[in-house]
Amino acid sequence: MRIIKKYPNRRLYDTEVSKYITLEDVKNLVLDGTSFIVKDVKSEEDLTRSILLQIISEQEHNGEPLLCTESLTQLIRFYGNAYQSVFSDYLEQSLNIFTTQHKDFQDRINDAVSTTPLDTMQKMTDKNLEMWQQIQKDFFKAAGFNAKKGDE
Repeated sequence: MRIIKKYPNRRLYDTEVSKYITLEDVKNLVLDGTSFIVKDVKSEEDLTRSILLQIISEQEHNGEPLLCTESLTQLIRFYGNAYQSVFSDYLEQSLNIFTTQHKDFQDRINDAVSTTPLDTMQKMTDKNLEMWQQIQKDFFKAAGFNAKKGDE
């Protein structure tokens, strides 16, 4: 796990590359899928969530907002509510499902773009051959011909 230390002067120090980094650098770690933890240099307290919230706040302020005012209002209302835990679990599962579906969609698009018509025909031919071989096996089995090992 990559360790980032937060100093009292609000500077972040990446221990893996031995240099000070910015919130933009931390955002890039997130986008790259790098696992990390942000710790207060004095107390060793885990500050990862607060740093991630800072990044979200900057993104919401500087870019095209992901969360509208109504969504933010609803989020605030769930804090301290009896349903806070249920909502948290629901939101986490929803994001996981969305992420999985997004990755599957991207993979399908990449497959469609990267395959040639010849590759597609080869895949269809291979699939048809497998089905034909299975039909033959089933036919001979039904007819009472038992294939011995190695006769396939």
